[in-house]
Amino acid sequence: MAHTYTHNLIHLVFSTKDRQPLIPNEKLPELWKYIVGIGKNHKIYVIAVGGMADHVHILFDLPKTMTLADSARIIKSNSSRWMRVTNRRFSWQDAYGAFGVSESGRDATIAYIVNQAEHHKKRDFKAEYIAMLKKHNVDFDPRYVFA
Repeated sequence: MAHTYTHNLIHLVFSTKDRQPLIPNEKLPELWKYIVGIGKNHKIYVIAVGGMADHVHILFDLPKTMTLADSARIIKSNSSRWMRVTNRRFSWQDAYGAFGVSESGRDATIAYIVNQAEHHKKRDFKAEYIAMLKKHNVDFDPRYVFA
């Protein structure tokens, strides 16, 4: 086999440390652009970015030569370093959620990500995250999800 072809859409979700609202609303668009730039610099094709003051959603195509853990680490560490320029106490949580997305679910996932403000009029991040875990049949213990 001469070439390797992959198409692995990943919906990555992670929050700020202790889910604190550390991202000012006026900084959100700038942070999203910065995350896209991180992706370009590391050959991670970022399709959509969105979120709120306490968390981020990213849809990207996982590169064939990179692990999911490495891609999450690259995005989180670089964006955290950039955010600390204006907020020295900024930090992301250590963990993350990552969910596979089919090509048929791509548009719905993009819409979900870019319309985060609308979604969070109805439920907070904790409820959203638990719902995502359930939707994707992730086995979890509620006592430890946000520990």
